Amino acid sequence: MNKEELRKFLLYAPQENIIKYVETVHPVDILDVIRENPTDSFDIMNRLSEKIIASIIDEAEDDEKYGILVKFSDNKQKNIVEEMSSDELTDLLGILDEEQANDLLSKMTVEDARNIRKLLSYASDTAAGIMATEFISVKENMTVKETIEYLQKTKEDNENIYDLYVVDNFYMLKGIVSLKDVVTNKFDTKISNIIQTEIHPIPFDMDQEQVANKFAKYGFFTVPVVDNFNRLLGIITADDVMQIIRDESTEDIHRLGGVPDSERISGTLIESVKYRLPWLIINLITAILAASIVGIFEGTIEQVVSLATFMPIVAGMGGNAGTQTLTIIVRGLALGELSYKNVKHILLKEAGIGVITGTCIGIIIAILGYAWERNVIFGIVIGVAMILNMIIATVSGFIVPVVLKRLKIDPALASSIFVTTFTDVLGFFFFLGLATIFISYLI
Repeated sequence: MNKEELRKFLLYAPQENIIKYVETVHPVDILDVIRENPTDSFDIMNRLSEKIIASIIDEAEDDEKYGILVKFSDNKQKNIVEEMSSDELTDLLGILDEEQANDLLSKMTVEDARNIRKLLSYASDTAAGIMATEFISVKENMTVKETIEYLQKTKEDNENIYDLYVVDNFYMLKGIVSLKDVVTNKFDTKISNIIQTEIHPIPFDMDQEQVANKFAKYGFFTVPVVDNFNRLLGIITADDVMQIIRDESTEDIHRLGGVPDSERISGTLIESVKYRLPWLIINLITAILAASIVGIFEGTIEQVVSLATFMPIVAGMGGNAGTQTLTIIVRGLALGELSYKNVKHILLKEAGIGVITGTCIGIIIAILGYAWERNVIFGIVIGVAMILNMIIATVSGFIVPVVLKRLKIDPALASSIFVTTFTDVLGFFFFLGLATIFISYLI
């Protein structure tokens, strides 16, 4: 079905057909129909089960989730909330104000509310902040038969049933056993005989970016989360990590452009201005700093007017080179590819890139400068300035994000401003400074 056919089906098909067919439709496809047909949205959702609505809320953007939930009666809201996993509810509560959060908590059972409050006590960008507490745990002394009987009796809607977590009486994590191993062994086999002890639990306070990096590196499907005493707290699944990767990538892209990750295309004019104006003011200050350098050499520019023509080229090329390095380094920091072991090697590599690319571009611009002015010294001055600025650009593109990371400042947020300042200020200084030194050869 295309979107229009799906809309008509959800609106007009017999209820029994919807119940049967909708299980084969991905919730995000239904969400698209709801978004594009706001006047029909309530009628459509009113014909869906609480389980499907919970899945739709999970797929929705943060600013949509609560709005979808409150469309329904209190009783139906309670049923929807019961269908949502603990990590989904924690994410939802994390974006609500106190009144809305308390209202949502009141719709949960006492046990669920207590569990969610505990999850909310963890930092939202850590492993514990994104984990789910729906999982199956078994004891080492259980047999395969006892385990299967336990699984058959378990009515919880667990996040994952492919791996069973083996714990002791104090909930200390001993290992995991796959469902495959359970169903392929004899009934009297002890879990202790088929347990896998080579596991990679994640500490509860690990940053979510590091969690995502581990999933990407090792290809995990699920990973257990433990506290400082190796007690099992919850699990993180691959779908949670995919969302983290998307959110972190969006955040970095926004911040590299000096735009907060909270800004959306659908935001209001006032909101967008409020988000962007402070960074534009900071950029203005750095531009004034670069202009002040130009002002120092006003006399030189008055004598050789062609310098003004080539100034933006030197600064612009330096800015582009710096941005290239900055993009690679910020990504390397985010993915954990840059460490103290390889930092010196990477720095020398980027400096080498600056020398080689700077020399190539410097030679080209030197030839163009000579052709423009018919003056060899003019070509040499602009060529050397270009080489120096390209080296500074690549080195600063490396050093700035590394230093900011060490100072616990998000490199994606502030790096571009500092790197641009370096390339503009030093680019003008090198070019006009060299021109001043050799002014007698230029006029």
